[in-house]
Amino acid sequence: MTQSSWITRFAPSPTGFLHLGHVASALSGWTHKGPHGGWLVRMEDIDPQRCRKSYASALLDDLAWLGLYSTRPVMRQSANMAAYRATLEWLDQLGVLYPCFCTRSDIAREFSGMMSAPHAAPDGSLRYPGTCRAMSPQARVKALAQGKPHVLRLDMTRAMGLVQSLTYADLERGTVRCQPELFGDVVMARRDVPASYHLCVTHDDAAQGVTLVTRGEDLRPATDLHRLIQALMGWPTPAYLFHPLLCDTEGRRLSKRDGAKAVRTMREAGLTPEDVRRASGYPGVFG
Repeated sequence: MTQSSWITRFAPSPTGFLHLGHVASALSGWTHKGPHGGWLVRMEDIDPQRCRKSYASALLDDLAWLGLYSTRPVMRQSANMAAYRATLEWLDQLGVLYPCFCTRSDIAREFSGMMSAPHAAPDGSLRYPGTCRAMSPQARVKALAQGKPHVLRLDMTRAMGLVQSLTYADLERGTVRCQPELFGDVVMARRDVPASYHLCVTHDDAAQGVTLVTRGEDLRPATDLHRLIQALMGWPTPAYLFHPLLCDTEGRRLSKRDGAKAVRTMREAGLTPEDVRRASGYPGVFG
């Protein structure tokens, strides 16, 4: 597939206003869609505690001001819950899911007694020790019948036994070999949100026909997990391109959490769309 026909996407979570880090991510995909491709907007709004419709509207308004528009109707993950449940059911039928009843404090106590075990996954998260994977079927059925809170985890050993060697095409690095097993038994559905980021984003990229995923360098490790889910579900494999993260003067990643300046604040200060695009590192994308 040539660069003139890539289908790319921009997938923000509507938990705040558009900021420069968002703009860099959006323009990374826009610049690679080519004249015959497409650029899609997807709202990753499955967290009801943090996502707001007002933020989603503001994000779209700021994108339009920048000259960016979705070439198809905007997808909202909150409308896809049935599809995510169907994906979980399929994975369950494959025998690669199990309920985990551990709390965060349970996991922390488990790690405290594992001095020689590798605790961190490639993305820096704690690697689950597999406590509930070893539960007997009887104990598992009893806990579920009692309504005990739980998450659904991927049995990584079983999952890896169902797939061949996993790779993906990085436009800059070539073929990359994946090692999803380094993450251990990741969560696929949480107590508060019925599907995990990893499941939703992989499902939606396939459903939207995305052929090139442009994402920040911080999400490179997670791509290994997404390739595993694609293989288990029989979904197509897009190509990938990772862009550097925008950082402040102290080298910290720009984010809503750290108070990154909102695009609408820049608009109110009199900056032009080209000013903002230049500040994001992507000037002249329409020239």
